[in-house]
Amino acid sequence: MAPANNPAVRQRRPRLRDASLLEAPSILASQIRGIQHPRTLTWLACIPVALFGLGLFNLSAHAAQLPELTPGFLINNLWLLIASILVIFMNAGFAMVEAGLCRQKNAVNILAKNLIVFALAASAYWIIGYSLMYGEPVLKGWLFFGKGGPLGLFFDPAVTAEMVKQGALVPSVDFLFQVAFAGTAATIVSGLVAERIKFGEFVVFSLVLVGFVYPIAGSWKWNANGWLNQLGFIDFAGSTLVHSVGAWAGIVGAIILGPRIGKFVEGKAQAIPGHNLAIATLGCLILWIGWYGFNPGSVLAMNETVPYVAVTTTLGAAGGGIAATICSQIISGKPDLSMTINGILAGLVGITAGCDAYSMPAAWVVGFVGGLLVVFSVAIIDRLGIDDPVGAWSVHGTGGIWGTLAVGLFNQEKGLLLGNGFGQLGIQLIGALAYGLFAVAAAWLTWGLLSAFSGGLRVSEPEELEGLDIGEHGMEAYPDFNTVSG
Repeated sequence: MAPANNPAVRQRRPRLRDASLLEAPSILASQIRGIQHPRTLTWLACIPVALFGLGLFNLSAHAAQLPELTPGFLINNLWLLIASILVIFMNAGFAMVEAGLCRQKNAVNILAKNLIVFALAASAYWIIGYSLMYGEPVLKGWLFFGKGGPLGLFFDPAVTAEMVKQGALVPSVDFLFQVAFAGTAATIVSGLVAERIKFGEFVVFSLVLVGFVYPIAGSWKWNANGWLNQLGFIDFAGSTLVHSVGAWAGIVGAIILGPRIGKFVEGKAQAIPGHNLAIATLGCLILWIGWYGFNPGSVLAMNETVPYVAVTTTLGAAGGGIAATICSQIISGKPDLSMTINGILAGLVGITAGCDAYSMPAAWVVGFVGGLLVVFSVAIIDRLGIDDPVGAWSVHGTGGIWGTLAVGLFNQEKGLLLGNGFGQLGIQLIGALAYGLFAVAAAWLTWGLLSAFSGGLRVSEPEELEGLDIGEHGMEAYPDFNTVSG
């Protein structure tokens, strides 16, 4: 036995389970790595200050004395809350469509991207995006900032008596609806860069897109003082603002990344079939249902327009699905399920810009033309040597541009085909071009900077061949089945 006074024997530190209530905090702190570093302590000291500030902000938000809530106030806010949930649920649809139309070795990666992208969107849009989109003018018509939150960031959730009396939307439910749209723009990018992009680089790009690019572009129309809104540009629920902006940002990434290994052989496009058309079909139906929040919700109130918009939305999707099925039947000799899926989605995207002001026959025609265009657009993208694994550009880019221009043709009050001249069509063209140029420039800059700082956007060739599930996430979507590489 060693002597008690032997200096080589260290005094045993008391264990946490044996410590008293007074000793436990210091023992626990000493066991957390880095807790005693001065910088760590500085950051920890900021927590109560931040919580105190947020607490005061929250108290001020609830300080107003409200009158009795009116039926109009309650139903309008309840409807937009339901619509917001429907649009948020569309993330499940995007995930199913993209995963189903891609290979099983990348399914985890695709699901992870679609899941995290809404978390990123909600955070970035809450911190700064909403303020940039709906704030006060900084550069008249072009740039906005400030929504009543601390330092002009966030937003003020206070409910006032005037909101109740007028049946207006409370800031919180308005934000929730808008952030659901912001998340949609980022999920479109995921499909265009699928099966070859690094997860981290996609995450950073999504933050920039939702925090800055999308809200600045969106403010041009959906902020009442935006220059396109003042010009008379029409995009009721976002054929261009949401869908085309996301598609332009994504196709720039697809061009920079280059095609997947094996997609083009001697310059000719090769089919790379998706691994699960059942979940792709389910995703399509989820998106169709979610669109009843997207378009009818954009009425921003519960009134007689809501059911009308729901019907025009339905007719647009129906026309698109029928057109794409017939077109694929004529071209290939058999109906292509993937084209039916994309035809329905292209019809939905196409109808979105003008769904409140089309006749019902016009709504079906707009969707039908969108369904035709998506089939030819997929072929053109292949001929250009651009790899779009799920047809996201053809659905959201081509469909979004068509839907924006269709307003200038079929709008019952301003459409060319209803005898109202070329004026609105010209304005729609200006809007589509402006959004395309801005989104391409912003995306090219962001992708380029990310590539420069990270050493490239694309995973290594061995990792791509093995599958991003293993290389990027260390897991498989279907571990009980043999993974088929290729």
